[in-house]
Amino acid sequence: LRAHLLEQLPEYMVPTAYIRLDALPLTPNGKLDRKALPAPDHSAVIVREYEAPQGEVEASIARIWEDLLQLEQVGRHDNFFELGGHSLLAVKMIERLRQVELSVDVRVLFGQPTLAALAAAVGGYREVVVPANGIPAGCTRITPDMLPLADLSQAEIEQVVAAVPGGVSNVQDIYALAPLQEGILYHHLAAAEGDPYLQQVIFGFDQFTRLEDFAHALQAVINRHDILRTAVLWEGLPEPMQVVWRDAPLSVESVALDPSQGDIATQLHQRFDPRFYRLDIRQAPMMRLVHAQDPANQRWVGMLLFHHLVDDVTSLAVLSAEIEAHMLGQVQRLSASVPYRNFVAQARLGVSREAHETFFREMLGDIDEPTLPFDLQDVQGDGSGLEEVRQDVAADLSRRLRAQARLLGVSAASLYHLVWAQVLGKISGKDDVVFGTVLVGRMQGGEGADRALGMFINTLPLRVSVGQTGVRAGVKATHARLTALLGHEHAALALAQRCSGVQAPTPLFSALLNYRHTGTTVSSETLSAWNGIQILGGEERTNYPLMLSVDDQGEGFSFTVMTPARIGAQRLCNYVQHTLENLVGMLEQQPDLLLQHLSILPDSEREQLLVTFNATEADYPRQQTIHGLFEAQVQRTPDAVAVVRGERRLTYRELNERANRLAHHLRKQGVEPDSRVAICVERGIDMVVGLLAILKAGGGYVPLDPAYPLDRIAYMLEDSAPAAVLAQDATVGLLSDASMAVINLDSGLWQDESVQNPEIAELTSSHLAYVIYTSGSTGLPKGVMIEHRNTVNFLTWAHRSFDSKILSKTLFSTSLSFDLAVYECFAPLTSGGSIDVVTNVLELQQGEHDITLINTVPSALKALLESGGLGEGVDTVNVAGEALKRSLVETLFEQTQVERLCNLYGPSETTTYSSWVSMAREEGFAAHIGKPVANTQFYLLDEHKQPVPLGVPGEIYIGGAGVARGYLNRDDLTAERFLKDPFSTAPNARMYRTGDLGRYLPDGNIEYLGRNDDQVKIRGFRIELGEIEAKLAQAPNIKETVVLAREDIPGDKRLVAYFTQHSPDEAVAIETLRTHLQAQLPAYMVPAAYVRLDALPLTPNGKLDRKALPAPDSHAYTTRLFEAPVDDMEIKLAALWAELLKVERVGRHDHFFELGGHSLLAVTLIERMRQDGMEADIRVLFGQPTLALVAAAVGEVRPINVPMTTIPALTRKRSI
Repeated sequence: LRAHLLEQLPEYMVPTAYIRLDALPLTPNGKLDRKALPAPDHSAVIVREYEAPQGEVEASIARIWEDLLQLEQVGRHDNFFELGGHSLLAVKMIERLRQVELSVDVRVLFGQPTLAALAAAVGGYREVVVPANGIPAGCTRITPDMLPLADLSQAEIEQVVAAVPGGVSNVQDIYALAPLQEGILYHHLAAAEGDPYLQQVIFGFDQFTRLEDFAHALQAVINRHDILRTAVLWEGLPEPMQVVWRDAPLSVESVALDPSQGDIATQLHQRFDPRFYRLDIRQAPMMRLVHAQDPANQRWVGMLLFHHLVDDVTSLAVLSAEIEAHMLGQVQRLSASVPYRNFVAQARLGVSREAHETFFREMLGDIDEPTLPFDLQDVQGDGSGLEEVRQDVAADLSRRLRAQARLLGVSAASLYHLVWAQVLGKISGKDDVVFGTVLVGRMQGGEGADRALGMFINTLPLRVSVGQTGVRAGVKATHARLTALLGHEHAALALAQRCSGVQAPTPLFSALLNYRHTGTTVSSETLSAWNGIQILGGEERTNYPLMLSVDDQGEGFSFTVMTPARIGAQRLCNYVQHTLENLVGMLEQQPDLLLQHLSILPDSEREQLLVTFNATEADYPRQQTIHGLFEAQVQRTPDAVAVVRGERRLTYRELNERANRLAHHLRKQGVEPDSRVAICVERGIDMVVGLLAILKAGGGYVPLDPAYPLDRIAYMLEDSAPAAVLAQDATVGLLSDASMAVINLDSGLWQDESVQNPEIAELTSSHLAYVIYTSGSTGLPKGVMIEHRNTVNFLTWAHRSFDSKILSKTLFSTSLSFDLAVYECFAPLTSGGSIDVVTNVLELQQGEHDITLINTVPSALKALLESGGLGEGVDTVNVAGEALKRSLVETLFEQTQVERLCNLYGPSETTTYSSWVSMAREEGFAAHIGKPVANTQFYLLDEHKQPVPLGVPGEIYIGGAGVARGYLNRDDLTAERFLKDPFSTAPNARMYRTGDLGRYLPDGNIEYLGRNDDQVKIRGFRIELGEIEAKLAQAPNIKETVVLAREDIPGDKRLVAYFTQHSPDEAVAIETLRTHLQAQLPAYMVPAAYVRLDALPLTPNGKLDRKALPAPDSHAYTTRLFEAPVDDMEIKLAALWAELLKVERVGRHDHFFELGGHSLLAVTLIERMRQDGMEADIRVLFGQPTLALVAAAVGEVRPINVPMTTIPALTRKRSI
């Protein structure tokens, strides 16, 4: 069969195992039952075409394999791993080869694991020659030439000798530390208290003589092995040294404990808790046996303390075996001890530093971000606070896993490494992960490495790709990476990290995998050595915050996860188990399926994330329209006040009739369902009339802010192609180029129309309600189309969440160009409340408004609080658009009578608000954006659009009733951002990709984590930095542009533009760039500062290094021709401006906003002026914003010429 397939298929597609069945298993439906197909046994796996070994080398290797693998016959094409080999057996095999004078590079075995390939490579590996110990017995003076593995002067040698009890006669050897020993020593010295590498095992002895026998046996083992008689010295030396004593008696100490104070074993553990207790590693042996009588249990409890500097897992197995031999009186069967110096020589004289650096630079050179799942960064902990859970792998799954490993010719460890990589990738949001793997360290450990005591293991980084790679290919790639890593098992971790793009002290990784072989058969004779001795407990500790330990038991497996309790070790165990099951299943059924589709989430957690947290279904009038809700309210409260502007008021009846007249006029102009009607008016009652009229006529309104540059207004008119435009005398001049009908609301042409509600039978809730233009990354704004049904669902939720009393007097301060105006205008008008229309929220400072609810951004709220502008009647404050700080919430509740603060979030594309959290006065601050509003679903997904685990950052996708129709005239962008909702059962359900990042908290609330692209928020305005960069790049002599939002002054985020020039000698004036942008962008999108660079800073990988972009200095701001302040008022005011704007000097002609000022900073300035005795109206600053003009107006009460402000009303598009 194999030969037949080899003629027609590439070798990697040819099965390794072949199983003959009497019949294929079938399901009850008569289909093939793949799950019932049996796993291949050895007879199926090893039946490659048998070809006898050729030559003496192959025959010798075959005999060794047959002995180690317990097989009757091995052919020259047989595969070591297919036959059941693994890393520890590889160590034994290499040692057996060495005994018959055959040497081989271990990487050959892992890379080409057939007997023939291994035999062909014999002799190609150069063994390191270990220099002899030059200190003779009876030596009276040690000199530098006696120490081939240490570089010490005579004076330094004398210093070492002086630290050893008994002096020179007790010094057997001196040599440097092995690589991992250096790391362990560092953590030992860095620990403030305790020691993360101090280990302990607690024994119970049935009688004291048994404890004495154990101590004598342990001392005998110490006498046999150099490493157990080793101390480490470092003080005053050029590098740390380990000193082997000739005589190192074990400290055995009795401890008096009071049984009435609790369990003796527990007391003993507490007395020597590694978190607080340290061994003196300058003394040998690095062991201590303490014991106490336990009369309650009629035993003696002993605790063996030992340091990781001198042992690892394999060493402990050897140590245990030798203790057994001594206790059974069978010392003669022990092999000669192997000095640890052999390993140190291999590590220091083997693979060169240059070769290590080349390897790790190739593997890690382009890694510039660490892999830190759950943002765990502390890799120097003491292991405290970690939770540990152990889990067995089912026998059937273990058999299937081993079968797949054999079929692929890889070790089972490779599959577990890929499983762990997949888990880490999903919980860290990466397709390319790096984690530490614990290597046995004995592959190239030299002669006797399989039975030597000492610290051999090493932790090194492994990089694994888990995205666009097939499952089978991923297994083989992981095996290849592990194989290559084995050749560098003695490299230092610090060296490996230096070869990456992650600079210390940031760790390259914070997760670890320790794969161990623990399967042994214990004989009855061995058990007899431990008669009367019971292991009561031990403690495995790690300085890494996330660790998976896999125990390969020969046939079965178990694994243990250690992680902080807040994350949950059981949850991580479930991820590992689920991923393991999926990986094996995919290898069996779909081996070419991409790893990105390999889920780590158990069904229960997936259900929680997608269903339980999104259980928001609520009734709402699905066929209703916005104006239909308003007209119903008119019927209920016709004489109630609906809208207020200064002294002017309209009742519901008056507002409805006025809107109806205009609506009938619009109908005559050709407005019909889904027509667009632009509205470019000043804030006032007629603005509200215009909105309602457009909706009543069947159209969707398109707001045009009069403060926008003419170019932007012209583009929005061209793009939206409205059937008509509503304007006023003050704004009609902005529309001189308009090709459509312009209706002037100040004229009387429409005021004689019918006051009856228009009847439009064909108008439905699926027709357009409005189009909101948002910033676009391509340099042009894009129109978001919202339908009536979207808004009706939103308003219905608002009525349930904010009762009519709260909405009774709502401040309407948001520009129509931002969809928060939808809430402020229509939530009150559809529930019986009134709206107070103001130019912006800062008007509240004048104290003439009776308000119950305010919507604003946190920075504006802060300014209002500082100026005392928040009225006593305000019950509820909604904030959005910026991160909300605890201090602001606390200040609000301390200084005002506000009962509730609501933090809201939602992009325009999902209808104003999509999630919210309400904070009552007695509850205080909540550090999240709450839960979805009614009929809304939040999905936190990775870049493959799969749900991320609980607590893991993911991109926010929003589904449900609020999802917009799409972008006007932008089918490409609509298809990119509005996607089919794969998690909904509703027909034609869609979800919107926000570009925001968030993570679920355990209670279902969502923590907002910022953007994953170049979009930012400045004082609540949503800004695509790419749009500014595109406009700036069009300016003359501009070569490259970058725009950032910086917060160099806490609480004051500003836009800063960086640019390079085509002709550096021809300086571009900052005023030129600012003027260029002001002509095309709204004022809130114009950068405050401009920094010219010779070149943009780049990372070593050639990417823009945003962190290296400098903070702007005073030269980065627009300044007028400097003229010093001329009188006390100007001097005093200039000092205040300089302090608030963080500039070095201010001239009398300098412009507040050109220096980086903005509306919220203006509030702070006016308040500071008042505190300093300078009375001024804030309108002065907006209308005449130079220092001289503001100074001249201080204290005066006179008419002020205030032109139309270029600073838009404070709003926000997305709540945070």
